[in-house]
Amino acid sequence: MAGENGGGAFIFFYFLFIVFFGIPCLMAMIVIGRRGGRSPAGSTQALAVAEGKSPNWKFLGWIAISVAFLALTFFSVVAGWVLAYIPRSLVGAFDNISGEQSNQLFADVQASVFGMTFWHGVFMLITMFIVARGIQQGVEKTVKVMMPALFIALLILVIYAAVTGNFSEAFTFMFKPDFSKVNSDTVLLALGQAFFSLSVGGGGIIAYGAYLDKQASIPRVALSIAGANVSVDMLAGMAIFPIVFAYSLEPASGPGLLFVTLPVAFGQMPGGIIVGTLFLLLVLFAALSTSISMLESVVSRLIERENSKRLHMTLLAGGLVWLIGLGSVFSHNIWSDFTPLGFIEILEGATIFRLIDFFVVNNLILFSAFLITIFVGWVMSEEATRDELGMGNNLAYRSWRFVMRYLAPGAILLISLMTIIAY
Repeated sequence: MAGENGGGAFIFFYFLFIVFFGIPCLMAMIVIGRRGGRSPAGSTQALAVAEGKSPNWKFLGWIAISVAFLALTFFSVVAGWVLAYIPRSLVGAFDNISGEQSNQLFADVQASVFGMTFWHGVFMLITMFIVARGIQQGVEKTVKVMMPALFIALLILVIYAAVTGNFSEAFTFMFKPDFSKVNSDTVLLALGQAFFSLSVGGGGIIAYGAYLDKQASIPRVALSIAGANVSVDMLAGMAIFPIVFAYSLEPASGPGLLFVTLPVAFGQMPGGIIVGTLFLLLVLFAALSTSISMLESVVSRLIERENSKRLHMTLLAGGLVWLIGLGSVFSHNIWSDFTPLGFIEILEGATIFRLIDFFVVNNLILFSAFLITIFVGWVMSEEATRDELGMGNNLAYRSWRFVMRYLAPGAILLISLMTIIAY
């Protein structure tokens, strides 16, 4: 996103929106989860009833769960590409690879029905195994190992990029904003990315909030989440862009930067097999940290509603994700010409993969985030939110509540309006 939208200028607005909208919305989602103590749907229903409001607010929770569920159906397919690339990197498939050969390699990976189905399934099995073991034995233990490993891998790559890459040009690109490149799209995309990056609108944060210790400070937790998130973002940029500029690659190549452009660089650099494999493992860890939270939000609701064992509900939810995800798998090969809503102008040429991506990222996640701000700002009482946040009626609390009631909903509506106008 930064590479395609002006580098430092995009990062400036992205950081601004993380601070002024992302962190307040994170706090709101954790408040819902911990106050309700249940799944996203169970928490919103219980809190609404406690405030004397309609129990139908449970559908807000269902929408947040739907965001996570549907996003995971295509997210796991992309993560499957990462898994498919790891063994290729280990055996030196990127050695002296040309741009044309790299494009062909990516096309071959996508064209393989069996390969994409297999790696999509492997990624889902890993995610299901972790979630099925529960929060403490599965999610918590995994994250305690995976997140430090992610940071260590990032730091190694940043040091490597600083020594062998064009670090000064990358630093300028990332941290010296050129506001002449800014337009309304840049600002709106940065706001949308801030929400998407922090999972605002999805059910994962609400689900995790239900497990948060009552003594923990929600503002501090939200700051920690956002701080870690931004740190990884910036470190990733400082690991990738020096390599991009050192090898005269195109920073604005979008998702192709990962699967087409960077393999060319890894194939040319000293120790490329080790660096390339380490980078792909890093991406895999980051993907798993997201998929775990997505699946947990679904499983927590199924356990609550069906009163069944975690293993059974994990198998059910994960199995459905894998099954529906086959539509996204086939969109890159045997169903590549199948465009079910092609009669609608803005969806002309959109495969199942693109349709789900468009529906979730451009619409459902914004709608969910909007309803979350309305719920916390207007449905939940000041007493309930102040008590959960551990704040008095001070300036910090009043500022947070003002953001929830007016600024955040207004920003989301603006994004939606501009998206409609753009199309």
